[in-house]
Amino acid sequence: MSERILSKRFDLADSHTIGVYEATGGYATARRVLQELTPAQVTDEVKKSNLRGRGGAGFPTGLKWSFIPKDTDRPVYLCVNADESEPGTFKDRHIMEKDPHLLLEGIIISAFAIGCHQAYIYIRGEYIPQIRRLRAAIQEAYGRGCLGRRVFGSGFDLEVAVYTGAGAYICGEETALLESLEGKKGYPRLKPPFPAVVGLYGCPTIINNVETLANVPAILEKGGDWYAAVGAHRSGGTRLFGVSGHVIRPGVYERPMGYSLKQLIFEDAGGILDGRALKAVIPGGSSVPVLRADEIDIALDFESVATAGSMLGSAGVIVMHDGTCMVRALQRLIHFYKDESCGQCSPCREGTGWLLKIINRIIRGDGRPEDVAVMRDVAEGILGNTICPLGDAAAMPVISFVTKFRDEFEHYIRHKRSAVPAPVK
Repeated sequence: MSERILSKRFDLADSHTIGVYEATGGYATARRVLQELTPAQVTDEVKKSNLRGRGGAGFPTGLKWSFIPKDTDRPVYLCVNADESEPGTFKDRHIMEKDPHLLLEGIIISAFAIGCHQAYIYIRGEYIPQIRRLRAAIQEAYGRGCLGRRVFGSGFDLEVAVYTGAGAYICGEETALLESLEGKKGYPRLKPPFPAVVGLYGCPTIINNVETLANVPAILEKGGDWYAAVGAHRSGGTRLFGVSGHVIRPGVYERPMGYSLKQLIFEDAGGILDGRALKAVIPGGSSVPVLRADEIDIALDFESVATAGSMLGSAGVIVMHDGTCMVRALQRLIHFYKDESCGQCSPCREGTGWLLKIINRIIRGDGRPEDVAVMRDVAEGILGNTICPLGDAAAMPVISFVTKFRDEFEHYIRHKRSAVPAPVK
């Protein structure tokens, strides 16, 4: 059994309560950190751990913290990105629902490290059970002196508040999140300046993903070197992999960085439904390039997945068997990205609309021979030409689908129907 850092309480009754959390060692590390360590020592330990952001970009967490100006006279904020709107991604919700105090302990230690006294958890508004769990956990933490004035009797003060979004995918982008948190429309900001220097209300701000911060207590408990050794290459620790689609046992699996994608699908998730053949896998949430069945014998760390031509992203593993029509699958993805484009950048705003019109035309039976090439050209026109990376998120699936499964798109255009037989009802 691999090391369980994030999910070790998931199976316990009442795992979301502070009683269970403290009975299993919770908050002891934060208490020790505030009494014995300096902020610089905490940051150095996180740097040694090779903890990289779990929201998708994979940026080194300790390095991000070190960008906070040392001589600032402005408040420093910590914003927790709990928006989790990426299709195929559902791991943060498990932490917030099953072990919210683990997140809160990570927030306490991280806030101490960056000199923050006000933290916000920005959560998607549809996560009703998780919002309730978080708010109840925060209330429990205040009642035990884990939050508020003089945390754990130390000289450190910390307030934590939950802010609910309004169901906009774009607010998962960190600067759009800040705009929304300030009460404005969720438009991404031009960078630089970066949030660590000019963030929330113009003040230095760190934005970290839920899973990222939930790893911090274990790093400070057992050491950065230990955490780095759990993972692989420059990716320390474990990862929560959300496996969905055509597998026998979909769910969330905690496995070390560098774990085999093939083993995750065929052993942990039980293999492919109905004994069918594997056709394709999206390894990191819907915004990353798709892999064919013959490309999945890879390790799940940032470098290895990139070498295979995709991205680890949010570790949302979407599995598709040979009964999947890749044209219709891409149509669903394009519809999502068209609907969720914030409209600020014309390549994304117009390009996603063109892509949806073209693929709808193909599925309607009115496809043209040049449509596949045009779709790729439009997607390449979006790629790298928008303020935020969510334009790339819309473009990369299109490019990979029409490249790796081009024959299906051409078949649909020629024969006015899918190359994949409709399922028997």
